Amino acid sequence: MSPKAIRLVFSLGVIFALLLGACAPQATEAPSAPQPAVSEAASAPETSAPAEAPATKPFEGVTINIMMEGVPDTEFVQAVLPKFQEATGMTVNIEVLNYALMHEKLVPQLTAPEGAGSYDVIVVDNYWVGEFVNAGWLMELDDMVAKSQTIKLEDYLPSMVEMVGKLHGKTYMIPFYNYAMALIYRDDLLNDPALQDEYKQKYGKDLALPNSPEEYVELAKFMTRDTNGDGQIDLYGSAMMGLRPDPTTMEFLNYLYSSGGRIYDENWNVTINNEAGVKALTLYVDAMKNAAPPGAPAYGFDEAFSTMAQGQAFSYITFNWMLPQLNDPEKSQVVDKCKVVRVPGGKGLLGGWGWAIPVSSPNPEAAWAFIEWVESFEIAKERALLGGAPARADVFEDPDVLAKYPHYSEVEQIVGEAIPFPIMSRSPQVVEELGRAISEAVAGSKSVVDALNEVAQVLKGLVD
Repeated sequence: MSPKAIRLVFSLGVIFALLLGACAPQATEAPSAPQPAVSEAASAPETSAPAEAPATKPFEGVTINIMMEGVPDTEFVQAVLPKFQEATGMTVNIEVLNYALMHEKLVPQLTAPEGAGSYDVIVVDNYWVGEFVNAGWLMELDDMVAKSQTIKLEDYLPSMVEMVGKLHGKTYMIPFYNYAMALIYRDDLLNDPALQDEYKQKYGKDLALPNSPEEYVELAKFMTRDTNGDGQIDLYGSAMMGLRPDPTTMEFLNYLYSSGGRIYDENWNVTINNEAGVKALTLYVDAMKNAAPPGAPAYGFDEAFSTMAQGQAFSYITFNWMLPQLNDPEKSQVVDKCKVVRVPGGKGLLGGWGWAIPVSSPNPEAAWAFIEWVESFEIAKERALLGGAPARADVFEDPDVLAKYPHYSEVEQIVGEAIPFPIMSRSPQVVEELGRAISEAVAGSKSVVDALNEVAQVLKGLVD
């Protein structure tokens, strides 16, 4: 461990005795930032001194810089941030970027010499974990976690710790939020008597939630229809996102995992082109061609959400935290009409982000102070009540959180059972190659089998 990291460990106990000395608020009250305690010297002034000397804030005059993605969970951090700044005196600058720009801008800062980077705290997507850790760009956090008054890794869902917490037996990140993928569907349409009768006449079975990718594609194609009789389809079975490389790769992996397939097996042999992979991509292409809007091969996350929010789709496979967004009347026309369940087949893609301190951080002590605060139970709970996607099990199970978002009991199971993207140094390249192969199959420039066989050869060369 570097001398700077050693100094950090020994200083944090004193700092957080001040920062976290206040009692936690009652469950029914909005959480507030822990208030620093008055020092012993200040509490016992000389007779000639003023009756009460002002308390010194532990990070008065310190500024830290953080890079984050432009997503709702970042907005929720920004909403609670003034409490931290008021309690500590620290200034926190959050730079918000589109995901596509983050990696390119981060890497030059992460490769800077120790203490010479621009960012004190970063958020790490699970795609980047292997690359950042194996390159030696992130500080080890085990000593800090062991001394922490607010962060215990056992409070987090194990799946999140394994993905954006530990690697090679050491802690490099503290889980921030999950983006496990799930099926969001229109419950009002599923329970429509006319649709139920039509489905039973056509298929000889009751209209119900699908239990497999095959059943999902069948249902999505059935729901694709002209609802007003003008000869134009105006309701699509699935609001898909075929933009390469990331959106289409993420969406396809739900079909792959639920079909029993994987990109690599446990020994890092490529299996993407086996029978399960061929079945999954065949189903994905079928859904894209016959149950999605015409523009879906170029849709990203925003376009797919807009299609669903405008009532133009029966369902889509997306991040579980989209449900609160669809229930926001300022953003959606389908408020209280949607529900979230596991991906058909039961195995969806697990995604998530973690907080980390770069080795190049100019202010690691202040960086850790911020992480300890933002991931404390009280603040993590407040973010969840705003609509955030928890990583802590105790937040998922909190009565106040469940009272506002009853579906979080289902989401906790989804996050716990979902399958992450392979953690390896070249994960971003794997995403790029898969996105290309999927797009070629959707466009018809290559057959499903040829696209998968060709990408399988490339993926062999990307293993660590």
